[in-house]
Amino acid sequence: MDRSQPLISVVVPVYGCRSCLRELYERLRKTITGIPANYEILLINDASPDHAWETIVELCEEDECVRGIDLARNFGQHYAITAGLDHASGDWIVVMDCDLQDRPEEIATLFQKAQEGYEVVFGKRVHRQDKLKKRLFSKLFYRTYDYFTGRVSDHTVANFSIADKKVIEGFRQMKEQNRLYPLFLQWMGFKTASIAVEHNGRSDGASSYNLKKLVTLATDTIIAQSNKPLRLSIQFGFFISLGSFIYGLYLFLRYFFMDYHVQGWTSVMVSMYFIAGLMFFNFGILGLYIGKVFDEAKGRPLYLIREQINEKERR
Repeated sequence: MDRSQPLISVVVPVYGCRSCLRELYERLRKTITGIPANYEILLINDASPDHAWETIVELCEEDECVRGIDLARNFGQHYAITAGLDHASGDWIVVMDCDLQDRPEEIATLFQKAQEGYEVVFGKRVHRQDKLKKRLFSKLFYRTYDYFTGRVSDHTVANFSIADKKVIEGFRQMKEQNRLYPLFLQWMGFKTASIAVEHNGRSDGASSYNLKKLVTLATDTIIAQSNKPLRLSIQFGFFISLGSFIYGLYLFLRYFFMDYHVQGWTSVMVSMYFIAGLMFFNFGILGLYIGKVFDEAKGRPLYLIREQINEKERR
């Protein structure tokens, strides 16, 4: 290792892409040594169902700069990223997916942009090669997220990025259970840039994010980052109560001054069920927040490691 060159750590959560790993390693090694820079590649096995850990072990045995982390169970992509960042020791840290949709060759582009004085550089997937449903959901998620948080996000930006080690040190201090790596980095406020990168189609397997998981991720992220749903429920309840009061006053005046008698159970029962539904809806929103507080109060670790290979101390 040339001590005069920077060390670039590449953090890769691994799930369902065993056949891509060797090609990923070769392209990463070739790209980073050509910058030129030293490298370490952290492959975090998030209980991949295709026995990816066996390939990770082989790569670690062939190259001591490859480090393997085997999580005790499937914790999720962003927890696997957190595990990798907690053990990365580089001057610059790259986070990318394992399926080769993030092109390893683009790391040189990100690093070059970072040398202009930026502490975080994101890769913008201007021409995404994902399915139409996933692209549409991504846009919908970020628009909804921006509405509830008052921020302006870029739906073309995901995990693929390079960050200075001081940024990652700040990230390590954030121990929330609900995690979304790019949003955390944007919240931190370091000098950030985005640059267009080429995005490839998925070369192996299918995304583990089905519609149910995506909806859950969106709900958890919004609840974790904003209390606006609570304020909206209060406002909505106020307007319903105000409307009910005005309508009741209208019926009162018609009864005493226009000799009009209100008839029928239907309107009464519909109103009761409507108000009851609103109450349960508001209680549900409140329950989500209480549930998240409960999760945070337990103080459980974000992840558990079964085995590590080529473990090193952070510099």
